Amino acid sequence: MLEYHFSNDFYRNIDAMIYTCGHENCTPGHSYGPILRNGYLIHYILSGSGIYKARGNLYRLKAGDAFLICPGELIYYEADMHTPWTYTWIGLQGIKVKGYLERTSLFSLLTVHFGEDKQLRRCHEKMAEADKLSQNRDLVMNSILYEYLFLLADKFPNKQYIHQEEKTNHVEDALRYIENHYCDPVTIQDIADYLCLNRSYLHRIFKAFTGVSIQSYLLDYRIRQACILLKTTSLSVRAIAHSVSYIDPLYFSRIFHQKMGVSPSEYRKQ
Repeated sequence: MLEYHFSNDFYRNIDAMIYTCGHENCTPGHSYGPILRNGYLIHYILSGSGIYKARGNLYRLKAGDAFLICPGELIYYEADMHTPWTYTWIGLQGIKVKGYLERTSLFSLLTVHFGEDKQLRRCHEKMAEADKLSQNRDLVMNSILYEYLFLLADKFPNKQYIHQEEKTNHVEDALRYIENHYCDPVTIQDIADYLCLNRSYLHRIFKAFTGVSIQSYLLDYRIRQACILLKTTSLSVRAIAHSVSYIDPLYFSRIFHQKMGVSPSEYRKQ
């Protein structure tokens, strides 16, 4: 028996939105599929049991479990003949939904055990309450959605993602440091020391994320800033060299020529 079903017609939130939610008290053996869905759906089992088939696996689930349906994947689920399940579901769509779900172990495992988690269960309940609103329903729905995604990532973290996120943060910190200190005679070791990282490790993760070595990026960044100064100011080549950390203007001119194909003076004329 279908107790309620909600479909969200507010397509104003392209990043992430709840496009459907509902609650169902299934009859014995009630099944759904095999079928493909066009959005992400998370079912939370309130009571009873059943099976879920996805990615070539069969999962036997019971009260307190949750399972994820991913778009474009063939799935099938069926209520138990003796203890049919009752579940509630949330449907998610948006260009950032996959990235958010990848922060959770649910994305790769497809099933997790919510247990008696009151916060997650309350998010499902709030969906039904929000369905009754006549104004700003999309805003309320999305506030619940982001709370829900946070709880999933907090309670069921993808440890591999966390490790990857730490690497990304290190690279972003290195980029900011270069942006703020390119005018100083900083070295790669200075950046590594600032980030409290091994220099070789910093070199590896920086190149993996940007495609270039941190040394090359620092050099290119300084030359780009020198180009801007040559085009937008009347500063001498010596002053510009000093402004991008080169004490010797002749050495700066030689490096500039290697990177740009012309001398600083010729670049300014062009």
